[in-house]
Amino acid sequence: MFSTLIVPLAIGSLIIGGALGLRPFLKWLQDREARQAIREFRLRREALEAKFLDVAASVGKPRGLRWKECDWQDAVTFGRDVQTQLLTAFASVEIHFEAVEGGDMEDVEAVSTIRDASAVFHYQKGRWGTGGRALFNMNPDDAITHLQGQYEPVSSSVAPGNL
Repeated sequence: MFSTLIVPLAIGSLIIGGALGLRPFLKWLQDREARQAIREFRLRREALEAKFLDVAASVGKPRGLRWKECDWQDAVTFGRDVQTQLLTAFASVEIHFEAVEGGDMEDVEAVSTIRDASAVFHYQKGRWGTGGRALFNMNPDDAITHLQGQYEPVSSSVAPGNL
């Protein structure tokens, strides 16, 4: 009877101990990936910004407006999707539009208003990319706060330097 009780207890202890030991290891791997991704983002930022404008301009939104240019700001906040664990960068940008000739927005005065936004970039399979998504009227910190529950900020101890 003693041996029939000991074996399941030992197996249970190993499983619980392994799970508890695995969690810090997985956190270490995530932090390592985040440090590498942040370094890569900094190195490739200019090319990523150009790609963002190309993709965003090709989508045709907002309707009746053409993406004219983006003035990139220094601020970037990194977050991690709580469900997928996908690392995401929110970069501060000022977006300039112009009206499409003959479109509904051609005579709207507000078209020339510069829009503050956060451009969204994702790190997947070892590479940064973008779908051209902009979160208007949000700086990068606001984006993380507004999307609380969907994204969690990447710890400042992981994000080296002044972002």
